Amino acid sequence: MTEPQAAQAQPAEPELPWLRLHPDIIKSAALLTLGLALAAGVPAAIGLGGISWVVALAIVVPGALIVVAGGTGIEAVRYHVTRYRITDTRVELVTGLVFKQHRSLARERIRSVDLSAHPLYRFFGLVKVKVGTGETGSGSGSTGQRSLTLDAVSRAEADRLRAELLRRESETAAPGEGRLATWRPGWLRFAPLSFLTPTLAAAVIGLFFQVSEWFGRGGLPVELAVDLADRHGPWTIVLLGLAGILVVGVVGSLAFQAEAWWNHRLDREPGGTLRVRRGLLVNRSLSLEEQRIRGVEIVEPLGIRSAGAARLDVVAIGLKSEQGGSDVSTLVPSAPRAVITAAADAVIGPTSVDLLPHPKAALGRRLRRAAVFILALAVAVAAAHLLWSMPTFLSTLAIAVAALLAVASVRIAFDSYASLGHGLDGRYLVTRRGSLRRSTVYLDRSGIIGWRMSQSLFQRRLGLMTLDATSAAGQGHYAIVDADQDEIVRFAAEAAPGLLDPFAADRPHDE
Repeated sequence: MTEPQAAQAQPAEPELPWLRLHPDIIKSAALLTLGLALAAGVPAAIGLGGISWVVALAIVVPGALIVVAGGTGIEAVRYHVTRYRITDTRVELVTGLVFKQHRSLARERIRSVDLSAHPLYRFFGLVKVKVGTGETGSGSGSTGQRSLTLDAVSRAEADRLRAELLRRESETAAPGEGRLATWRPGWLRFAPLSFLTPTLAAAVIGLFFQVSEWFGRGGLPVELAVDLADRHGPWTIVLLGLAGILVVGVVGSLAFQAEAWWNHRLDREPGGTLRVRRGLLVNRSLSLEEQRIRGVEIVEPLGIRSAGAARLDVVAIGLKSEQGGSDVSTLVPSAPRAVITAAADAVIGPTSVDLLPHPKAALGRRLRRAAVFILALAVAVAAAHLLWSMPTFLSTLAIAVAALLAVASVRIAFDSYASLGHGLDGRYLVTRRGSLRRSTVYLDRSGIIGWRMSQSLFQRRLGLMTLDATSAAGQGHYAIVDADQDEIVRFAAEAAPGLLDPFAADRPHDE
């Protein structure tokens, strides 16, 4: 029998069946669109009710029915045209009614399976599953896809998919396997110290002005403030206003932190996977293959640092800092510094290292920047007094704010210099910088793919240099700022041996 005949005689491998999403996504869509229709329809009905309740109901009720029917219908169509399956080599997803899309990922490229569920999904026991390769960039077709999303499947199916897709040939227990960090409700006390507090307060003020503008009274907030100041005195209103804004910011930051990080857990699972689970209303689960990790970053914003706390982020391939911040890459939220250090040690090993200080010339640069800022403040305050006839209250307030900012700028200059440092810790290059946001990065030296050295005119005169370590992970580059130009070149050569050799070879000799 010839080889082609033998191949024909061999029975074909049975084709795996295609699976559907969970049918309860239709019910979830119906309730979601109903909620949106009510949220928009009730205010519209109240506004039109002043003219005629018959007209209001005649307009709002049919509109709401159309919204609910349309949203539910679209989700029903999506449910009927979407299929997925898991083969031995690929994950495949087919969707589309008019234009069919067939997307697939090779299983050996899969690096993460992330689960999330908002309150409606949790009510129906549904989970959205995002399967990713840990790669970045855009692409089309089956070969260009970076992730697939199954929206949504049952909780049991999601857990099965996650276990199956992240299963590796080696299931031996990794060192330190188990729970690495567990969230404590007491950590909420750090939320008001973050920059989210003033941001939310400013957002509330902006919303107040925007709503006033919608009703044709854009100057209403200012009018109310002036009227209250006339009645109770300007300083009283300023202090009460600041206190009110602070309360709004504190409550908002507490709510955001609780929703995002309630019941947070960081675990190391069999097969070399870190898993972060968190969320109060929306449950989230991020699984990160440790092969992708190139280090960690200990982040200490000024307010949180003053309370002895920090945050732990991961430096990993396929997790860019601009993705959310941001909290996509966060392993442990704001917590006591001892907790963060212990978690960092558990993820990458011991992180205790003595950092090399930077030259005093770096402090001089920061003090000169502070002096320029103070001079600009003085000019602005003087110009305001010369151009306008300012009441005593506003004049005193402007001078007081300028004085506080001047003192803060000098303090930040000294703190920024004290934060500078770099060193080597076994496998890792360590760099620390920043005052308002102090960051200590532990970057795997084997993950450094290049150096970028830069000197401004002022740095050159002071004998300083900035060294950027380039990596395929995280932000893509991590800087050592204002280091001694001769020392930092030697440091780079030691941190990544051989990487500077081509530059040294091309460098002309002085003699």
